[in-house]
Amino acid sequence: MIVIAGALTLTANDEYIVEILEGVGLISHKQAEDSLRRAREEDKRVIDILTAGGTVSEMEILKALAAQFGMETISLSGLDIPQDVIDMVPAEVARRYKVVPVYKTESSLTVALSDPLDVETLDSLRYILKCNVEGVVAPQAEIEVALNQYYQRDAGSVDSMLEEITEGTVAMPTTSQELMEAAEASEADAPIIKLVSLIILEAFRNRASDIHLEPLSRQFRVRYRIDGVLHEVESPPKRLQSAIISRVKIMANMSIAEKRLPQDGRIQVNVMGRDLDLRVSSIPTNHGESIVMRILDKQSLLLGLPKLGFFSDDQQTFERIITAPDGIILVTGPTGSGKTTTLYACLSHINRPDRKIITVEDPVEYQISGINQVQVRADIGLTFAAALRSILRQAPNIVMIGEIRDLETAEIAVNASLTGHLVFSTLHTNDAPSAITRLIDIGVKPFLVASSTRAIMAQRLVRRICDNCKEEYTPTENELRLLGSAAEQVRQAQLYRGRGCNECALTGYRGRMGIFEIFRVDDEVRHMIYRRVSSSELRKRARELGMRTLREDGIRKVIAGMTTLEEVLRVTMGDID
Repeated sequence: MIVIAGALTLTANDEYIVEILEGVGLISHKQAEDSLRRAREEDKRVIDILTAGGTVSEMEILKALAAQFGMETISLSGLDIPQDVIDMVPAEVARRYKVVPVYKTESSLTVALSDPLDVETLDSLRYILKCNVEGVVAPQAEIEVALNQYYQRDAGSVDSMLEEITEGTVAMPTTSQELMEAAEASEADAPIIKLVSLIILEAFRNRASDIHLEPLSRQFRVRYRIDGVLHEVESPPKRLQSAIISRVKIMANMSIAEKRLPQDGRIQVNVMGRDLDLRVSSIPTNHGESIVMRILDKQSLLLGLPKLGFFSDDQQTFERIITAPDGIILVTGPTGSGKTTTLYACLSHINRPDRKIITVEDPVEYQISGINQVQVRADIGLTFAAALRSILRQAPNIVMIGEIRDLETAEIAVNASLTGHLVFSTLHTNDAPSAITRLIDIGVKPFLVASSTRAIMAQRLVRRICDNCKEEYTPTENELRLLGSAAEQVRQAQLYRGRGCNECALTGYRGRMGIFEIFRVDDEVRHMIYRRVSSSELRKRARELGMRTLREDGIRKVIAGMTTLEEVLRVTMGDID
């Protein structure tokens, strides 16, 4: 059993908190109403209002709230926690959840936390640490001191940088001139510049694909998307929100004066010897501008087709498809399923000096040597359709269209494929056969779809099991039941999962790969398309031709020990028999 102490950062409903405090006699009804009113007017927590005014102490609040949940309170000052107890909780976990392990028994671990209402933290810790975790409550300030005492910070971390930025350190710029001067200042003179750089650096160190800066009512939240899953990290104080957002917008050449409309920008940085492009998007929200930075690592394009996750048989099939002289090849899937990465890998695979390749993209995510790439700019009339008309006069062999969004673009793509060009593009459909009906729904004539389409590949991304903490396990009956007819096949195999370690940040996963559904269009399928049969009939024919569904390909990779049943079930729908 493990016990952890956490800090007081109460996020529960303010009305509920004052109701408890009033119920135990710590505050009067009038004090409850006044504190709630001031909390709303000043946009603060009711806890801060009560403690700042001397109405009640933090420890009294802690004891009252803890008693409601049958928890004890503890003082960490003067407490000597053994190192073997501290080692039970990795530093990144302790800091992320703001908890301190205080003692352990044979059956559990006890941790100190500051918010007795935050039951989700204890549930998360039980899952991460793979043991029973109990909680005791300690003041937030004592938890911060203990975290710094027992988990020494990296001098180059965001956490340490936040500690250096005290209330008087940052002078909030108010004019465009002041913001430009801050942007040109040295790191020693501008802590915000260093802080933003460290946020980007830590995102890269953690293999994040996106950085999310999200203004909330009482918090400025920072999250990283790692292997497709969002993880919250140490957040800067709310008072730094404006300065951080302004710094990012300056780096991305966005207008710092415009805060009412969405904007897009781009940042190019070199991190640990790697050239990174950050695609920046801002959008106004109720509590300020929300910023998302998409991290585009040019070296990830050098992986090639084998690293996408193909088994050898599927890779050979796909390589034959993408070397066809003409026709349309579509990659389908929802946003974030790796379609663009697959298309770039295809282009890199077939990029030779004797072939002219032109792409039309919105935006151009990666720049590839030897390929002509066109950025769509709808504001000046350079749409997908307009760009396609012009580039066909450039006599390319291969054309890549970022996405087929409308009838005009689809018709030009079809005509290009019928006049000797090989066309790559993407569609947003759930499976491969549905792409046929999607094109017809857009307005493309069925006989044109039948004549031009060579193959369609649907894909999803699943997380890879961490090799460092991989272990055998037996699937639950519920998981097997969800697999349906494939359950017996899985039941006879040896399955694996990640236990969780420092290498994978205790998630059990490290990296991602694709699962695929490859639908080749033969003569019979062309006749079916011409007759406008339903996607279910096309799917049935594709199965007869040997197409494996997304789930079937995922199960193959589960049996091969590459990913887990949980991941495959998460990203795939039930197959239609």
